[in-house]
Amino acid sequence: MKKHKTSKAWMREHVSDPFVQRAKAEGWRSRAAFKLMEIDDKDRLLRPGMIVVDLGATPGGWSQVAAARVGKGGRVLALDLLEMAPLTGVEFLQGDFREDAVLAELTFRLGDSPVELVISDMAPNISGIADSDQARSIHLAELALEFAKRHLKLGGNFLVKTFEGSGSEDFRKAMKASFDKVVVRKPKASRDRSNEVYLLGIGCHSANSPDSP
Repeated sequence: MKKHKTSKAWMREHVSDPFVQRAKAEGWRSRAAFKLMEIDDKDRLLRPGMIVVDLGATPGGWSQVAAARVGKGGRVLALDLLEMAPLTGVEFLQGDFREDAVLAELTFRLGDSPVELVISDMAPNISGIADSDQARSIHLAELALEFAKRHLKLGGNFLVKTFEGSGSEDFRKAMKASFDKVVVRKPKASRDRSNEVYLLGIGCHSANSPDSP
């Protein structure tokens, strides 16, 4: 009964959320689109003609924003475990990011393209067990970081969702080891009660980067 009441309360909050309403009115796939737009407006991550990889893309809010801002001369590759309805300007691959075969296919599709930005809004399915959920969230962020280190061109950027808690400070230190600068972003569309934050790694200098000397 308690779970049912909680679900009903969440739905009421969701449908009355101003960002949900704006997303519907303006034709965005999800309210998350406004998170990326705000961060990009501040940090100028997306530019016409650039190549972007979106990890954990479904339902497509971030990919939609990225495709609109890189334009026809750019390229957006999106990956998610769940199916995503087609989006103009977005190449979608369905699969589990934790599997080597899926990563190999994504790498194959990239070819020799120099990735300039990796974005990740991935989050695990919530079990309700806080420690377990936090550990799985950090694991996904770590996988996204490893991908970024291997595929970003030197000077490229990485934006990833994390949740404050156990392991988050160690993850932040790991990012600082591979980027010139790491900053924290908490966009307005991120609910105040949520402990989610977005870490932005600026200027990749990882030794794993494809164009490292």
